[in-house]
Amino acid sequence: MNDQSSSSPLAHSAVIVVAAGSGTRLAAGAPKAFVPLGESTVLGHALDGVFAAGPAQVILVVPVGFESVASSMTGGHPAEVVVGGDTRQGSVEAGLAVLADGIDTVLVHDAARALTPSAQFAAVAAAVAPGVGVIPALPVVDTLKRVHGGEVVAPVDRAELAAAQTPQGFPRTELVAAYARAVDQRVEYTDDAALFAAAGGAVRHVLGSEEAFKITTPHDLERARMILDAVAAPGPRETGRPVAGMVIPRIGIGTDVHAFSSGGTLRLAGLDWPGEPALEGHSDGDAVAHAIVDALLGAAGLGDIGQHFGTAHPEYAGAHGDVFLARTAEILTESGFAIGNVSVQFQGNRPRFSARRAEAEQALSAALGGAPVAVSATTTDGLGFPGRGEGIAVTAVALVHSIAQG
Repeated sequence: MNDQSSSSPLAHSAVIVVAAGSGTRLAAGAPKAFVPLGESTVLGHALDGVFAAGPAQVILVVPVGFESVASSMTGGHPAEVVVGGDTRQGSVEAGLAVLADGIDTVLVHDAARALTPSAQFAAVAAAVAPGVGVIPALPVVDTLKRVHGGEVVAPVDRAELAAAQTPQGFPRTELVAAYARAVDQRVEYTDDAALFAAAGGAVRHVLGSEEAFKITTPHDLERARMILDAVAAPGPRETGRPVAGMVIPRIGIGTDVHAFSSGGTLRLAGLDWPGEPALEGHSDGDAVAHAIVDALLGAAGLGDIGQHFGTAHPEYAGAHGDVFLARTAEILTESGFAIGNVSVQFQGNRPRFSARRAEAEQALSAALGGAPVAVSATTTDGLGFPGRGEGIAVTAVALVHSIAQG
């Protein structure tokens, strides 16, 4: 193990990196994990994320004859190298056989997910509990259909589906027992979570990462190369090769519209505006704050304001926008994201904004834990409902990025 702090979520953990696949669909003339990717290989980039994640025992499971090549890719970090089996399940079993004493949690990771951020390892390890396995997963965004032959039979509700990724984490004792059960029953499972669940374990999920896609086809390999090239391109702040856990920032857009009501006091951009009529809404009607929430959640792929703060959540009825902003910042942090900056503009004839711009930006930034916020205002030259003085329309753009580890 390495010498990082024992307070890391990966202390007393092992990461089994499965790199024994043949890579037939990739058709690159070598086992998938050993195909060149940028200045390294698929396995080399996968190990960057693993070693940056924390002080875990690292076990590499590779094809026969590739043991020394794999050892040369560890960059001096300690790692066990073992030969894999005929199936993925057999390869994981080979990794389990060399677990060190004192290991409580086992993470199983596909080397083909070469760009997985190091934060994803820590998030999975931290969520594992006795009897509970954890997988990272992403919401399914495509419209899904059930088909039979050439016929479309029925739609599939994607809200109940998620795309599983790795590493998948489990308590050691239960995972070893689950593998022994599978061997006894001579059953092959699609992934470790299915094997663990079949043995009676519970499986939960944490948010995955778009960067943790699996390199399976030549198109996937080219996508990975493009990402590495983009991250490594010299810029005003960073140059050279990407470091482990570094990912491309993500951008989200949010909009909100509220009509003026007949009374009350306007709450907008985190401030009260005495003498101005309130905006209608489930909460305080702060359209600026609400647009920012949608932009941030959208950038991180975490849903929208209605999902987290809508009418199904009566506890937020009448709440100020700064409550929404603070909770949104917490949601992003819990999911492994940090806020880069936010830019927001509202359209309306009132209130007169310029004199309080700095005050509004400071209030919104404070609600987001100090993230920079820029606010501007404009009119529409009398056009549309903002120009007629009926309400306010807001557009916000937010930039977030995964929190790098190591």
